Amino acid sequence: MRNLVYYVGASIDGIIAGPQGEFDFLPVDEVMTAWIGARYPETIPAFLRESVGLPVDEPNREFDTILMGRGTYEPGLSVGIANPYPHLKQYVISGTLAQADFPDVEIVSSDPVELVRRLKKEEGKDVWLCGGGKLAGELIDEIDQLVIKTYPVIAGAGVRLFDGAFHPSRFRVTRREAFENDAQVTWLDRVAAR
Repeated sequence: MRNLVYYVGASIDGIIAGPQGEFDFLPVDEVMTAWIGARYPETIPAFLRESVGLPVDEPNREFDTILMGRGTYEPGLSVGIANPYPHLKQYVISGTLAQADFPDVEIVSSDPVELVRRLKKEEGKDVWLCGGGKLAGELIDEIDQLVIKTYPVIAGAGVRLFDGAFHPSRFRVTRREAFENDAQVTWLDRVAAR
């Protein structure tokens, strides 16, 4: 069975994007870019691969499917990139985008929980929940693992890691890795309910 993995970068105060969708405040440097390219190459959009020294045809290691909200999809779309991850099966959760306008991604206007449950039953690599915070809040009960890249910056306001109702969910740290730029990556697995 496939897992839903929320792999995301955040500030130390839990912000994944600024109030207008900004993400350039997270200090991703050459060391982190190289680590991401080696460990999670499929998470680097196709249009950026050459600029970070990653072959366009680099094979997927962890994920073969991406799930994102419209807010996560929008920054690329605003600069004409409607197919950011052609090497992944792409799902965009949106009640406003029309499927006919976006042939390279699957627009989903129905319940994302049902979509995730269906995807988990299919064969393949894990499913990457790319964002955003509202979608993560809706899918909290379906998330099997968190991989959070935490950067040494306080954002103050913006899109939170999880934006939803009060819903405590237990995870346990299974691994941590620190970097020279003071960023760290933490892997957390869901704690099974008793």
